[in-house]
Amino acid sequence: MVGTISTYIAFNGNTTEALKHWQEVFGGELNLLTYGQLTLEGMPFDPPADALAHGVLTLDNGGLISGSDSFEGEMLVKDTAYSMLYNAESVEDGRARIDKIVAAGGEEAMKFEQAPWGGFFGQVFDKFGVMWNISSD
Repeated sequence: MVGTISTYIAFNGNTTEALKHWQEVFGGELNLLTYGQLTLEGMPFDPPADALAHGVLTLDNGGLISGSDSFEGEMLVKDTAYSMLYNAESVEDGRARIDKIVAAGGEEAMKFEQAPWGGFFGQVFDKFGVMWNISSD
């Protein structure tokens, strides 16, 4: 088996909402497992039954976005120290993804346009505060 890297993110109680939103924007198959669906014997904490224990969005291109709910209190998610990168199939696809994110309450941070390295590139924060870098050749 070849090692891979994928994204895992936790929000304070609304990770399911985020994963469903990203499925609407990027497509793919979403699998969700709540704590209520698990046997919790031996768990070091007592989570709400409807909280997300593990979710996986398998994108059509093979990428993965996984996550679960966090319980540590308020979390600051919006930052530029990390981001998600989506390599669009075309310039039109890249623009369409940005438009979907903005239409759902996101904010464009860097206009999607010709980059110095020859492709197209732009940045957008989604309604959850996650920065998406959108790139296309």
